Amino acid sequence: MASRRFPAWLVKRLPNPSLAHEVKVLLREKRLHTVCEEARCPNLFECFSRSTATFMIGGDVCTRTCGYCAVQKGVPLALDPEEPRHVAEAAARMRLRHVVVTMVNRDDLADGAAGHVAGTIGAIRDLLPGATVEVLVSDFMGSGEAVERVAGARPDVFNHNMETVRRLFKRIRPNGDYERSLRVLGTAREMGMTTKSGIMVGMGEREEDVLSLMDDLRRPGVDCQIMTIGQYLAPQAKAVPMKEYVHPDVYGRYRAAGRARGFAHVFAGPFVRSSYNAEEALHAAQGACGSAPHGDPEARRFLTPDGSGRNVPAPSPRRIPLTISSARG
Repeated sequence: MASRRFPAWLVKRLPNPSLAHEVKVLLREKRLHTVCEEARCPNLFECFSRSTATFMIGGDVCTRTCGYCAVQKGVPLALDPEEPRHVAEAAARMRLRHVVVTMVNRDDLADGAAGHVAGTIGAIRDLLPGATVEVLVSDFMGSGEAVERVAGARPDVFNHNMETVRRLFKRIRPNGDYERSLRVLGTAREMGMTTKSGIMVGMGEREEDVLSLMDDLRRPGVDCQIMTIGQYLAPQAKAVPMKEYVHPDVYGRYRAAGRARGFAHVFAGPFVRSSYNAEEALHAAQGACGSAPHGDPEARRFLTPDGSGRNVPAPSPRRIPLTISSARG
């Protein structure tokens, strides 16, 4: 179906929303949040209809003010001590084979909620010993002890998103630090973790910026294995503005560049998000013959024979639909 608002490679057929109802009921029953809902992910109905979701722990209020994210900002409530168990119970009810857990930033806590993340990993292991577990965590304000506590719980994937390139970092992530985020990934890698990081594109970066970031992620002392690259879509009118829709040919160049740099897997395309098709991304990184990603999140059917596809300038922010947006997860 054509769209006047989005280029053809950013239009997808949504499943019947009623198929997602059972997952939503379960989440409400367990008093759980998902990054799918809180960050207004464009893949929400697809994932919920397949009985999968990315759990967001630590509450639904973030202590940071990143302009690209739709998650509520402010002063969070105290941690719910039952939340790790509820996540595990929900994952078991959903029969998940790969459980993805993300978090809000909790700079108000001494350990940044690292203990809470570790406890959630443990609870999932207890109820679903056969499942793989992936965590997408904050930078813990650079605390190596916090990173080590999470890594010590032995998740199968340790993910920390860079979110953007070095040149735009301070504007996009004013409370973050580029080198600090690289150190978080490096610390986890030193502890034997399979590490992963993701960025959004279409925010004003140049291709050479992304290639430079790839070099940083692959440098000694960081050694990131998996990278995700997806289209930024502003979640609300006051968010950091989107500059352009990135053509599938550009994602194809990023995938090739990632292979050349030694990434185990680069998952790049307009609908790619760091937690979307996460199980398939892990299998690809491990060289396993698993199932292909659902749908065509990399928009490979729109690749041109000569790689000449061009990015499309973004419309005025007031014309961007608010129901389809970017997501950390």
